[in-house]
Amino acid sequence: MDLSKKAVDFIDEDFLHGLINKEQPTKARIREIVAKSLNKIALSVEETADLVRTTDPELHEEIFAAARQLKENVYGNRIVLFAPLYIGNDCINDCTYCAFKRSNFQAVRRTLTPDEIKQQVTALEDHGHKRLILVFGEHSRYDADFISDTVRNVYSVRSGHGEIRRVNINAAPLDVEGYKKVKESGIGTYQIFMETYHHDTYTKMHPGNTRKGNYLYRLDGLNRAFEAGIDDVGLGVLFGLYDWRFEVLAMVRHALYLQETYNVGPHTLSFPRLRPAQGVEFDEQYFTTDDEFKRIIAILRLAVPYTGLILTARENPELRRELMSFGVSQIDAGSRIELGGYTEAGDAQVMEREQFSLADIRSLDEVMCQLMSDGYVPSFCTSCYRSGRTGEHFMEFSIPGFIKRYCTPNALLTLEEYLVDYSSPETRKVGEKLIEEELAKMEDGDMKQRTIKQLEEIKQRNVRDIYF
Repeated sequence: MDLSKKAVDFIDEDFLHGLINKEQPTKARIREIVAKSLNKIALSVEETADLVRTTDPELHEEIFAAARQLKENVYGNRIVLFAPLYIGNDCINDCTYCAFKRSNFQAVRRTLTPDEIKQQVTALEDHGHKRLILVFGEHSRYDADFISDTVRNVYSVRSGHGEIRRVNINAAPLDVEGYKKVKESGIGTYQIFMETYHHDTYTKMHPGNTRKGNYLYRLDGLNRAFEAGIDDVGLGVLFGLYDWRFEVLAMVRHALYLQETYNVGPHTLSFPRLRPAQGVEFDEQYFTTDDEFKRIIAILRLAVPYTGLILTARENPELRRELMSFGVSQIDAGSRIELGGYTEAGDAQVMEREQFSLADIRSLDEVMCQLMSDGYVPSFCTSCYRSGRTGEHFMEFSIPGFIKRYCTPNALLTLEEYLVDYSSPETRKVGEKLIEEELAKMEDGDMKQRTIKQLEEIKQRNVRDIYF
């Protein structure tokens, strides 16, 4: 397997464990680090470790408050929504925690046909979705050509006013030529889960006779993506495989490595927790508690202020509602993770066809209504991606916080589309009130008037896909 020109194992375990085991930081030190983060400056691994180590409940609350403030400063009160679409669960790997592992004979194997994919996308569009992440098992049939053809197929589907405007990818690492092919299909973010950065745990969870068993090849996966010209990437850790403190530091190290090497940090960070899965047994030694999970999200927000934080439907609605304020900027909603689940599963989860179980299976409309009732602006915006504000350009806008100027108007426009085309009467009532309140708060007079004009275009003239 070919590695990138810059392939290197930059995860120094002794160094990271040494940081975890240092003495408790002082209150003054923690407050100094928090102040730095509130100035939208990425934290070092050492500074992040201080936030991780502190056991002072008072300081935990200050970290939570700072994470809330930083999220508001950078992204405003918007929450971007998307849905996962599982394309195929054939897999050559044997990851111990995954229901799709090759040794799990309880799993129902399936790869959606092009027509079945169109049916799933139509169902998603008919509920109002505009952003998808396509999920693939790791198998020779899911090569770069297959992924590229699938992306083009998804983009081709139109149902009424419905269309998918951004397709992200969650798939196995590719070689440079493979990434180039996938980039040409018009993808958004290419996301690779390292799962765990701890070498021994990685080896234990991913048998060495599988492709995923090669630690360096996976760690180097995003280097190859950058070599291929993909500048919009996402990192992910599956919390519960090893000590959460180590994983947080390692993920921050990876984010800093990308920024140092390519002048571009990750567009998103994902931090799902282990969930029950058919045919899988878990060692609960490293399960993270809800309180630890809150700290993970808040610390990541402070450590990497420019990146999007993704909270998935693995978590229950009540906890998701609580965690939203700690820095989350993206969530999935109305999600089904069975193969064919958007047209075939009904209201019940079908464990034999899922990679794991979901804890939040509310409809998109229910989630939208809840978000708006809590003061958030749900957004289906894809303007940064389609306006070229990715990679270094995204960093230029997002690190100083200028992205907020674009985010709120664009979020309101996509929200209006949803309210007009898809929402229930109750949700539309809540949404129109929220839009009025957000317009009243806008300080940029010119942008405010332009936004009002475009909102009327959507409502009165049936115009769609307007963005700044």
